[in-house]
Amino acid sequence: MNPLLAIENLRVTFPTAKGPVDVVKGISFTLGRERLGVVGESGSGKSMTGRAILRLIRAPGRVTADRLDFDGTDILARTERQMRGIRGARISMVMQDPKFSLNPVMTIGAQIAEALQVHTPMGRPETRARVLSMLESVRINDPERVVRLYPHEVSGGMGQRIMIAMMLIPEPDLLIADEPTSALDVSVQAQVLDIIDEQIRRKGMGLMFISHDLDLVSRYCDRIVVMSAGRIVETCAAGDLHNARHPYTQGLLAAMPRLDERRTELPVLDRASWGGT
Repeated sequence: MNPLLAIENLRVTFPTAKGPVDVVKGISFTLGRERLGVVGESGSGKSMTGRAILRLIRAPGRVTADRLDFDGTDILARTERQMRGIRGARISMVMQDPKFSLNPVMTIGAQIAEALQVHTPMGRPETRARVLSMLESVRINDPERVVRLYPHEVSGGMGQRIMIAMMLIPEPDLLIADEPTSALDVSVQAQVLDIIDEQIRRKGMGLMFISHDLDLVSRYCDRIVVMSAGRIVETCAAGDLHNARHPYTQGLLAAMPRLDERRTELPVLDRASWGGT
């Protein structure tokens, strides 16, 4: 079976006073209708990879690849007009701190309806029914009341769920989730992840889950890609993460605090041992 997403030698480059700098340095991977975790430090290129897939890197940034195919479509060959038909409808992306991606002067209902209507025009009664159903599916009680609220009137956890509803209502084939639960407490985080997982399994979607939390990704995903300094240093099954072979991945795992912690200080990455920058 052909992969949903196939990437070969993807590079994201920005100009600087000292010359061009690659922030993503020739990475390659595939993604099927599965849950793929992408982990690494801040600045490792995780978010830039997600944005590059959707062609959201604006000038003077530049995206190149030997191959960047989504479901048989060459993403780099699409016009901006054609990309607007792919973004949201076929590939959706939940940004970091999703609540702050909501429009503060539009009601919740209007924003979710707009995300649907852009790709699937339909009558007002059917649109409203779809919006209410989507809010119920992300476990929001009393959706009739919530659709009339503005973003500042909802909690952080509810804002996350609303943004997820907005990204899922067009029923995309691929969801890119960039740290969607980083600002939430543990109990709400678990609820939001359960919602995403339920929707992905029900609709047979692919998921690219970007996170710093190695334990979370190992429990939640099927496969894991580990990035450092714009490169992929290791790929493994999620269940095998704690048997990682690359020194960088081993260093990330060793630096994680534990509930039964007895060490006086946490170790730091020894980049010289593997040539990291």
